[in-house]
Amino acid sequence: VQLQASGGGLVQAGGSLRLFCVASGRTFSVYPVAWFRQAPGKEREFVGAIGWSGEITKVADSVKGRFTISRDNAKNTAYLQMKSLKLEDTAVYYCAAGPPFERPSELVATYDKWGQGTQVTVSS
Repeated sequence: VQLQASGGGLVQAGGSLRLFCVASGRTFSVYPVAWFRQAPGKEREFVGAIGWSGEITKVADSVKGRFTISRDNAKNTAYLQMKSLKLEDTAVYYCAAGPPFERPSELVATYDKWGQGTQVTVSS
């Protein structure tokens, strides 16, 4: 499966953005999907993950209550809805998919398929 992340952009603090992760190729519905982000000079950081059926979701404490992860398997798309954005949310956001039917994880090593990233910049 190939992943394409999009939806990033420039937004003021307090604003909202919705990121998209569109999959092509093999059956998307069997893969857990996660969002990670990486700011300049920092390590890649877990943001959120969702199981293959959508029943299991988890988000990082730093974005809990502000970010929501979801998916629509009929559209081969996963989403990251971000609201109340803060300056520290500025980063390149990546979507990733793991092995079929794997439980969603916070670990980078779980995921073996990555999209190219989309830039999110939050301004004051």
